[in-house]
Amino acid sequence: MLAKVGQPAPAFTLPSTKGATSPKDLGKEISLSDYKGKWLIFFFYPLDFTFVCPTEILALSDRLDDFTDLDTEIVGCSTDSVHSHFAWLNTPRDKNGIAGTAYPLVADYTKEVARAYGVLNEQTGAAQRGLFIIDPEGVLRYAVVTNDNVGRSVEETLRVLQALQTGGLCAADWSPGKDLLKVGA
Repeated sequence: MLAKVGQPAPAFTLPSTKGATSPKDLGKEISLSDYKGKWLIFFFYPLDFTFVCPTEILALSDRLDDFTDLDTEIVGCSTDSVHSHFAWLNTPRDKNGIAGTAYPLVADYTKEVARAYGVLNEQTGAAQRGLFIIDPEGVLRYAVVTNDNVGRSVEETLRVLQALQTGGLCAADWSPGKDLLKVGA
């Protein structure tokens, strides 16, 4: 099944860094079904220990409270191993690490999930930058994929999430507090 907005998001069960305090704790599996009843930001990034990726991962982590306030969880994913993720999570920020990241990373080492979400670069084996918003029923509501050298905006992700959560019609440049469109009024 290929990811398609308005359809159930492709299911996944992947080893993660969730709760890991040492390499022995690695690999606790995370599934899409674990997030039933909550909104989920599920995003892909190309590789650990790169340059644009930590800016996105840390920006999302630094705003985690804003997402939590919207009953939303975040999970990051690449085709690296959980061991690579753990090493990066334990590398200080000033050394190009992502220490302090407050949500789990999952390892799509087989590349099956990146392929299902349409973000696998078949030539390199790495995921492209893809961000997906999945609703509490497991339906994919938003998808964006960008070039590897362009980071995504946390502000825009929050704005789109809030727009989706209204359940209404949101005009271009809608932001929280603005009126929803009314049809036939």
